[in-house]
Amino acid sequence: MTNTSLAHEPIDRAQLASAIADASLLRGEFTLRSGRKSSYYLDKYRFSTQPTILRQLGPMFAQIVEQVSEDHGRVVRLAGAELGGIPLVTVASLETGLPSIFVRNAKKDYGTAKQVEGTVNEGDVVVFVEDVATTGGQALEAVEVLRSLGAKVPAIISVIDRQEGARENIEGAGVAFHALFTKKDLGVEDE
Repeated sequence: MTNTSLAHEPIDRAQLASAIADASLLRGEFTLRSGRKSSYYLDKYRFSTQPTILRQLGPMFAQIVEQVSEDHGRVVRLAGAELGGIPLVTVASLETGLPSIFVRNAKKDYGTAKQVEGTVNEGDVVVFVEDVATTGGQALEAVEVLRSLGAKVPAIISVIDRQEGARENIEGAGVAFHALFTKKDLGVEDE
């Protein structure tokens, strides 16, 4: 793994958590992708489009990717889902020097008609990078797409775990789950 660090200063986790919350935490009535109702929403686009936040997430992703490599075999690619996962997997790729893969929600119906952009080889060890995990459903769907192409996906890294079942569902599917932050780290109390 090549380290092409984008960060120039040590990361203050509490300060970064506060910056993510300030950028993305919305209060009101929201319906989540899972169909659940919530009194708060973590708008991933509000933090994943901020270079100062992305710059600090890169080394955090890299540290976990290194750990996954030690535990599950050398990670050779990183993957993220459209649209919210693209900036995250890109910064993780820049930080680690590993190529990235973009997983579409569905196959495109033109051109190459692929659901996965980038190269995936049989046996590649791939880590999936996620933005906000609620139940883990979207991440697990993407993992299945990658596995259908022959990839081994031993781990998912989420920026934020809403602590609403994602860890249990992902680990129950035989995939390690790592979260950089939980909703509590961002100052969100149980509903």
